[in-house]
Amino acid sequence: MKRLGRRFLHLAGPAAAVAVLSATLSSHAAWSQTTRTVKVVVPFSAGGPVDLLARLMAEQIGRGKILTMAVENRPGAGAVIGTEAVARAAPDGNTVLITGNSLLINPHLRKVNFDPLTSFEPICLLASQPIFITVNGSSPYRTLADLLGTAHGKPGLTLASLPGGPFQIAFEMLKRSAKIDLTFVPFGGTAPAVNALLGDHVTSALVNYSVVAELLTTGKLRALAIFSRQRIELQPDVPTLFESGYKDIEVEGWVGVVAPAKTPKEAVSQFADLFTAAMGTPEIKAKLIAQGLNPVTTCGTEFATYLRKQYDDYGRVIREANIKAE
Repeated sequence: MKRLGRRFLHLAGPAAAVAVLSATLSSHAAWSQTTRTVKVVVPFSAGGPVDLLARLMAEQIGRGKILTMAVENRPGAGAVIGTEAVARAAPDGNTVLITGNSLLINPHLRKVNFDPLTSFEPICLLASQPIFITVNGSSPYRTLADLLGTAHGKPGLTLASLPGGPFQIAFEMLKRSAKIDLTFVPFGGTAPAVNALLGDHVTSALVNYSVVAELLTTGKLRALAIFSRQRIELQPDVPTLFESGYKDIEVEGWVGVVAPAKTPKEAVSQFADLFTAAMGTPEIKAKLIAQGLNPVTTCGTEFATYLRKQYDDYGRVIREANIKAE
């Protein structure tokens, strides 16, 4: 059904999505009560990419008129508060967590009351958000090779970004792999880091596409590379680190959905089908791509394998670089 559903959605659009969602729900009889409401916990404030995706999913799935998804923002402690709440929730198929990198990074940086690999049932990886390395539009560095080549023989070049998360992990991976002398400059937010780059106070910066889309379009900033294996549709001319010869580096923002551990398999399977169908609609794909999010939809054991690898990779870099909590 999944393969047929995706093709049908592509051809027929949002109306077909509602039909597929309804059929999916009825195929899981034990979990298709008409009064069922699922709490969708987002451990971040409203307005960010994770919150955006959660609300798009809730709206799309709700169109099936059988299952209601209520988004609840529970930010705090670097996403720990909302995450711990879901880890403690009853595994009854009525609570899910839509989250990102912090799920796997926090346990390496601070004491938490959950294990990211055993406290949850992986449902689906929904989207990725490539990390860009950028320079000022007037910078002499036109390629990644230009920047790294100069960094080899000219100490003092700087890179700005947020500390203690995927950006700093990406920086440390690049620094070690390229064997360069590049200084990390931490900023409390992406906007201040971008402003510093625009003012030529730093040499480069690591950012998500959604933050700098307009600045790249107008030429005020220049993207040198992305930390992903594939180029993105909105910036097809920006090469990947993989293409640039750094085949061991792949760091990206991601958004996925998990449920409390021991949630019944039937409920997990239903969720996977629902999110897959919702993510397959052209309307949802277009909205996500416009925000710099790349739709993925990898579910079940594949998502579990992805989480394990990311968790191990993050931990290794955090220990080697002695990265501390923000």
